Amino acid sequence: MSLSRRLAAEGLGTAFLLAAIIGSGIMAARLAGGNGAIALLCNTISTGAILVVLILVFGPVSGAHFNPAVSLVFALRRSLSWKELPLYIAAQLIGAALGAWMAHAMFELPLWQLSTTVRSGNGQWIAEGVATFGLILTILGCLTSAPNAVAPAVGLYITAAYWFTASTSFANPAVTFARALSDTFAGIAPANAPAFIAAQILGALAALLLANWVWPRRGANRAGLRRRARSRRARA
Repeated sequence: MSLSRRLAAEGLGTAFLLAAIIGSGIMAARLAGGNGAIALLCNTISTGAILVVLILVFGPVSGAHFNPAVSLVFALRRSLSWKELPLYIAAQLIGAALGAWMAHAMFELPLWQLSTTVRSGNGQWIAEGVATFGLILTILGCLTSAPNAVAPAVGLYITAAYWFTASTSFANPAVTFARALSDTFAGIAPANAPAFIAAQILGALAALLLANWVWPRRGANRAGLRRRARSRRARA
């Protein structure tokens, strides 16, 4: 696919992801009657479901990253060029902001908002590192052993991580950025976003290191075999 098509897919997919996250949060908060658990459950189901759909639709076009941490990992694995990485991230951030504003427009809220929801503390930061670590392992593990399962696996992982992490699993710098622009159920105060993003990047890098050890890539295996063969010939 051409770069322009891939960037359009990343931007559009990220926009729909954020529209689903923020829009379902607004709807859930309105209908749950103050019951936070029910509101979170509704928000969770919508997010997990839309991820499956978006990955199936846009995966063949751009890889369906929708996440700067995922794009960074793929650049480090040489599956995405370093020249394309900033363009992917820019498309994701623009799409994320547009998705947040789309949700506001649908629910007749002011387009421009900044969240006042405080999400901070060691537990929250650890949770974001863990959430992103698990997400990257899910993606890389499935790509190694079951490529056709990536979409449902990612959707199911995020659905679970909403509930087992203290932060409700943002696991995505673009999502964090856009949720800071929404003073709704899914929001995060802008001052708290940088620590979340730092934890997400650290979690992604840790997952990449572990994945490279657990699931060594074929190219690395071949290089290792060639080195061992040369060593044996030299000793002979």
